Amino acid sequence: MTFTLLARLAAPLQSWGAVSRFSHRDTHSRPTKSAVIGMCAAALGHDRTELLGPLADIRFAVRADRPGTPVRDYHTVGAGTYPVRPRDIITDHRRAAALSASLEAATGPSFGHHPLSNWYGAPKKISSDPASGTLISAELSRTALITERWYLADASFVAALEHPDRSLLDSIAHALEHPKRLLWLGRKSCPPSGTIAGAVQAAALEEALTATALLPDATDSRPWAWIESPQSTTGTTPITDQPVSFHPDQRSHTNRWEYRTRISPEPTATKWDVIQ
Repeated sequence: MTFTLLARLAAPLQSWGAVSRFSHRDTHSRPTKSAVIGMCAAALGHDRTELLGPLADIRFAVRADRPGTPVRDYHTVGAGTYPVRPRDIITDHRRAAALSASLEAATGPSFGHHPLSNWYGAPKKISSDPASGTLISAELSRTALITERWYLADASFVAALEHPDRSLLDSIAHALEHPKRLLWLGRKSCPPSGTIAGAVQAAALEEALTATALLPDATDSRPWAWIESPQSTTGTTPITDQPVSFHPDQRSHTNRWEYRTRISPEPTATKWDVIQ
């Protein structure tokens, strides 16, 4: 007999990187197996250096009840000029003496002694430009580093984890609601919202997804689902998100196979008890 645990993955923002590199951080259209297994390992309190053990043998599927909307977060890092920092003036007596008259005229005689003055700051690794005297980025040599990060906004998924050991799935379900480490949906800036774990069912992935009602905010009555299956199954395609190791120095993944299908929950499907 096999058992399946369903997990609700919902949040204002999610990001499931698949081929992210350096300044470009993409997101897959749905949660990856590597990220979900990693979240389960974090909930259980596992260290990244530990072997995956039975977690590696879990069969995985995901149903997109609310696919969400891709959004881009655009960044520029470094370069440009910065204003003179009040903190620098306070700590640099020579600069303070040279500017004392203008400072007192602009701020009054007590400038630099008010507790709020310590709140002032500026970006790190900047230096004075010999030509203009303004502060510039020393590390990036005046050239801005452009980065972009992609997210899914307002998405809700149902991840299914199948394994013959019910006690393993029960421990994961408890851990997801009482995690030993912080959880996030693909990126640290994306914490999950509301209830995560559903009930463990005595059923395979396909049966469990069909026997469980759509999430309350679902946008499609017949959502798409991606179900892990043997390579010999008709219609399967490879995806490189089967975790082998999460060790910081030996992180690696390999291929697994999945097929895409529509899911039509039964009229008597079990409702989600979602606590927001």
